Amino acid sequence: MTELLKTLCALPGPSGCEDAVRDYIRKAAKPFADEMKTDAIGNLMVFRKGKTALERPVVVCAHMDEVGVIIKKITDDGMLKFGFVGGVDPRVVIGRAVRFGDVTGVIGIKAVHLTTAAERRTMPKTKDLYIDIGAATRAAAEDKVALGDFGVFDSAVVEFGDGLIKAKAIDDRVGCAALLTLLQDEPPVDTWFCFTVQEETGLRGAASMAYALDPGFAFVLEGTTAADLAEVTDGKAVCRVRGGVVLPFMDGATIYDAGLFELLRDACIKRGIPWQTKTRISGGTDAGRIHKSRAGVRVCAAAAPVRYIHSPASVAAVSDCEAVLAAARAFLEELGGETE
Repeated sequence: MTELLKTLCALPGPSGCEDAVRDYIRKAAKPFADEMKTDAIGNLMVFRKGKTALERPVVVCAHMDEVGVIIKKITDDGMLKFGFVGGVDPRVVIGRAVRFGDVTGVIGIKAVHLTTAAERRTMPKTKDLYIDIGAATRAAAEDKVALGDFGVFDSAVVEFGDGLIKAKAIDDRVGCAALLTLLQDEPPVDTWFCFTVQEETGLRGAASMAYALDPGFAFVLEGTTAADLAEVTDGKAVCRVRGGVVLPFMDGATIYDAGLFELLRDACIKRGIPWQTKTRISGGTDAGRIHKSRAGVRVCAAAAPVRYIHSPASVAAVSDCEAVLAAARAFLEELGGETE
């Protein structure tokens, strides 16, 4: 699964422009699909017939999109003013490379010797940043890019240290990689494997997907914030890299189904899958929209803990990513009445 994750992380796919990711997944999933469709908003939904069928379909989903940038203005001297697509901390992007198709740029800010003492004590705002694509004039820049163009961080995928991986977009290409891997098995129950769009900008794709499929159960695979850094103690770490798959019971958008949480937790314990839960209630996943669809949907989730999430250099443990896959497989086995 690691090589698949690396390939997926390298693809560009900011919210609203997930085409490259969707095209790759569609091609990889086609040999195993009994049915495949893409809706008007861009969700890719792949059905695989299982050994048994439930009264209402089962959905396992992950989002294809990543955080990025969008061009809002081109200055007379050829610089790009931009906004973030999704939630990005401006502190982590200064001096970082971004890419608009084949055009590379660097995010810059006013030189430190030109700042005031007050400016140096405050966090930079997005309006104070710009992207330098090497153009000398507005006309030169307009030959390369246009207003409304989406960009992504230009960051190499690297394995390093004791089983870690560094890349952009681990949130949520780790979920996509797990889904694609799981799709190759004959599932214990009829299952829709759904790759959603625009999660980072308001869980938008999940809403239309859930309405269309009207599932009885939904299982969301994600990447989630890990703050297990030097000198961060107790619950402030939220969850820990190398600590196993994260099974949340609540976040800022969802109270997860207690029965499904217990089923998933017990399934991990029974199979020896390392797991943990979050010590801070924050953030949200596609479950936030799915569980409110139509007459309601029972939801649960599993996530890989990711340091420096929504940055050009997110970090996760290969073992945690594999635990996400194992938890997803265990969930479907339990729904199908299978045990090891």
